[in-house]
Amino acid sequence: MDEVAVIEDPAAAEVALDPVRARLLAALVEPGSAAALAAVVGLPRQKVNYHLRALERHGLVELAEERRRGNVVERVMRATAAEFVISPAALAAVAPDPRRRPDQLSARWLVALAARTVREVGRLIAGANAAGKPLATYAADAEVTFASAADRAAFATELQAAVADLVRRYHSADAPGGRKHRFFAGLHPAITRDFPTHPENSNPEQEN
Repeated sequence: MDEVAVIEDPAAAEVALDPVRARLLAALVEPGSAAALAAVVGLPRQKVNYHLRALERHGLVELAEERRRGNVVERVMRATAAEFVISPAALAAVAPDPRRRPDQLSARWLVALAARTVREVGRLIAGANAAGKPLATYAADAEVTFASAADRAAFATELQAAVADLVRRYHSADAPGGRKHRFFAGLHPAITRDFPTHPENSNPEQEN
């Protein structure tokens, strides 16, 4: 079982988003049979089998083992990954493109960069898993509380300068055998409360 799988196929995304099938995926982090899962989701075993076949067709679950119980062979299934993420590639026609109107102060551009990260890293994970090789990645995560908007702006300016300096020092465009990597850093207000789905006059930054 993979740690995480990124779903690119629109049909597979549709299957995974079904509430019952999503519950089955969550339950199948540990192998289970249709009979055992029926009690979890509160559906007849035949109905669970129907959902499991749909998940299996799209590579979201797989056969873990077969158990013979008298004249019946029981199929024990498991999820193909512990966690699933739906890639923006599943909505390719409307997926955000960071090449369109790049703007370091734009929330839309931040979302577009994050979407590209999910899409590209998902494909890298799939390729590394297929090749049986590790994938070299690095991520940093921190939460910063700024005393003022001026401090936040100063932080962004210093971060930009530091990144530019590091890129200048380590970027070797013509290095023989060099491998291109993509670096991404983002900053946004931390979410400290739930916001309404359709706020009338809501400003998350002011309400935090």
